[in-house]
Amino acid sequence: MSRHEELTPEEARADHRSMLRFLAMNAIFGFLLGLTIALSMIWFDFADLGTRIARSRNPWLVIFILATPLSFTFAGAVTASAVMLMPYKRKKDLL
Repeated sequence: MSRHEELTPEEARADHRSMLRFLAMNAIFGFLLGLTIALSMIWFDFADLGTRIARSRNPWLVIFILATPLSFTFAGAVTASAVMLMPYKRKKDLL
């Protein structure tokens, strides 16, 4: 292991914070994307979904049951793709 690959504790902390911020932003983006898709499905009445929800006894519960898993699934997928695309190699090349 060469000296260029070693980080001081402060540099390592800053690097970890930037990676966590990167992953958190991607998770939030994925969550909002899933939420937008769920609400768009209701708004545009995809397969009579909006009509059925409007006629249900508990429309907010149905919306919650639809939007929550879809949002978390998109958050996980976007975060996983962000992990695969993290710029490890580029950082090492710059040193």
